[in-house]
Parts: sequence; C-alpha cells; structure tokens
Amino acid sequence: MSPAGELRHQSPSKDNQSPDTQSAEAAAAAAAAAAAISAAAADAEAAGLWTQIKAEARRDAEAEPALASYLYSTILSHSSLERSISFHLGNKLCSSTLLSTLLYDLFLNTFSSDPSLRNATVADLRAARVRDPACISFSHCLLNYKGFLAIQAHRVSHKLWTQSRKPLALALHSRISDVFAVDIHPAAKIGKGILLDHATGVVVGETAVIGNNVSILHHVTLGGTGKACGDRHPKIGDGCLIGAGATILGNVKIGAGAKVGAGSVVLIDVPPRATAVGNPARLVGGKEKPTIHDEECPGESMDHTSFISEWSDYII
Repeated sequence: MSPAGELRHQSPSKDNQSPDTQSAEAAAAAAAAAAAISAAAADAEAAGLWTQIKAEARRDAEAEPALASYLYSTILSHSSLERSISFHLGNKLCSSTLLSTLLYDLFLNTFSSDPSLRNATVADLRAARVRDPACISFSHCLLNYKGFLAIQAHRVSHKLWTQSRKPLALALHSRISDVFAVDIHPAAKIGKGILLDHATGVVVGETAVIGNNVSILHHVTLGGTGKACGDRHPKIGDGCLIGAGATILGNVKIGAGAKVGAGSVVLIDVPPRATAVGNPARLVGGKEKPTIHDEECPGESMDHTSFISEWSDYII
C-alpha cells in the first residue's frame, strides 16, 4: 500500500486517451498486421518457388546423369533458395585470393539478414522465366543466367556499400565484372523484377537508379557525360524497356513505362509511356506531342517494335 499522501501513477486508460492517440494506435496496429501478412505471403511464395526449383533439378538429374552431381551440389543439397544461390555465387565469383567459403558466408549472411533481398531474387527469377522464351525453367535461370546472377551479386555489393564496407563492395564489384561481363557500380540502386537479357556489356553508373519490373538488353550503358561528380547518371522508371545497345547518358529521367529503342543514344528526359529511338534519340510522335503507347509495363511485355509503323514507312 502506498504511504499516506503519496500519489500513485496510473497509465491512462484507453477511455481517457484522445481520439488522435487511439487513431494512431489503431493505424499502427493495422500497419503491423498488414506487414505480417505480407511477410507471410512472401515466405510462402519463396518456399513454393524453391520446391519447384528442386523438382526441376531432380527431373534434370534423372534425364541427364552427367549433371546429377552438379545439380546436387548447387541445388538439391541445400535447404533454401538463399543457401543455394549463396553457394553458387560463391563458387562462380571466387578466386585464388577470394575464397569460395568466405563468399558463401558473406552472401548467406546478407541474404538472411534482409528478407527484401530474398523477395527481390524471387521477383527476378519470375521475370526471367516469364519474359524470356528461351528460359526453360527456374532452375535453368538460377544456375545459368549470368544477368540474373550478376544482379543478385550486385544486391549484396550494394548492401555492403550502404554499410560503409566500400573496399569489400568494390572487390566484389570487380569480380562480378570479370566473371559475368556486367559492370554495375555498388552504389547504383536497382529495384526488383529485373531482367538483364543476355546481359553482356551492361554498364550501370554509380548514381543510376533502376525501378521495378524493368527489362534491359545487352550492351546497354547507363553512364555519365564527363568528369562531373555528384548525381550524374540516368534514372529509369518502373516498367521500362531498354533495347540492346542503347546508351543513356547523364542525370536524365526515363519515365515509367517508357521504351528506348535498340542502338539509341538518349541525352534528355523521356516522358512516361513514350518511345525514344535513333541516334540522337527522338520521340515517336514528336517532341511537342509524343505518342503515348497503351502499355503500362513494356518491361514485362518485351514489345520492341510496335512503334515502327509511326516511325518509318521503310519496308524491306
């Protein structure tokens, strides 16, 4: 019992809380519940995809015994997608001085500590499987698509960069460039659902940003225009499609759902859902009233040629 005259502190009951406080608490609880549901759905999706990948690997091992040992060591012996891809990347990117065991631990610790990286990997796998008709299975993408593998390794190097572990991030970046012929600076920010189709010769500069559900073909450069420092690289919006050999230079914005034709050189902004083609690039429909296509996400449809009837009457 409290001594006489001493006031006991009591927490205010919900009935005594202000409407604003109750509303904030309800909103926070709803947000937490939604986050938990989203996380559970992401876990279920990843688990389902991993089950399918292992089934594909078993099928391939039975059909082609010469690959059985390889498929066992890279997929079938592992308990999760994170462990499999960490093992595979570690063996791909190791050298005489950068050991596979060190890289395996680095990749696994990074993937395990940040569920968003695993979710991005799942989205990238689905992007390759759906958008590339040459992709015959998820396991084929996981093991053999160097664009996919380069992106996953970049995600780890970017995480290291944000943790101020820049020497290790740059060392990993160098190995990714050597092994996969894909040069993405560790500071570059990349969304999920990304397809690097063929991937050879892709260059992405330090301050570049790539949104979600973007498809980029081989020999694309997202670069600067000179020696200037600071924010100097392109910003690619969600759902864009960048054709083979395109060069986009400077701190320009490619709007959501835009297309950049193969071989184009882009030095100015491209509006959302517009198409830029040529060297120097011009907007289909003209600069004043560019033609706006119906596709919201060309990065998923992979339609490279629908603009041609408006661009040229040339017929072979």
